[in-house]
Amino acid sequence: MPNRRIAKFEKVSYVQFKSDFIDCFPKYRETNDAAIKAIYDAIKLPRRATKGSAGYDFFTPIVFKLEPGQTIKIPTGIRAWMEEEWVLQFFPRSGLGFKYRLQLNNTVGIIDSDYYGSDNEGHIFVKLTNDSNEGKVLSLSVGDGFMQGIFFSYGLTIDDDSTKERNGGFGSTNI
Repeated sequence: MPNRRIAKFEKVSYVQFKSDFIDCFPKYRETNDAAIKAIYDAIKLPRRATKGSAGYDFFTPIVFKLEPGQTIKIPTGIRAWMEEEWVLQFFPRSGLGFKYRLQLNNTVGIIDSDYYGSDNEGHIFVKLTNDSNEGKVLSLSVGDGFMQGIFFSYGLTIDDDSTKERNGGFGSTNI
């Protein structure tokens, strides 16, 4: 059975990225617009490394270093349109998880199909922690892969009657 084409990655608008980037990294508030625009312009859309890969690699838009126990929140600059009844799930890149115990703070990131139309343009954020118990420091450069996203289809219960609509990210469904 051939793979279905059910999704598309896009950049969020520059205005959205700049706002979210400054929120995550307040030190950039005083930076000239050109520096943040250069970060935005260099963002690479996620892609699979090989034709047999299930995961789409996400690339860091900034240089960062995480000491053991440190955490960072990264605005990826990316959003994902997908057909209904599909979900995008995130996991650390296997090698980074194995070498550094790199963890997503919510263990598995979930992006629902209706997040795309959210009031923040569906901007995907990730919060990472270096959970190394071996004292290993994680250093990544701009454009390094740091997590992978995999699309999964999902089913609904026979008696499902959900009609609410989303407008927001974490906690927006109020359940």
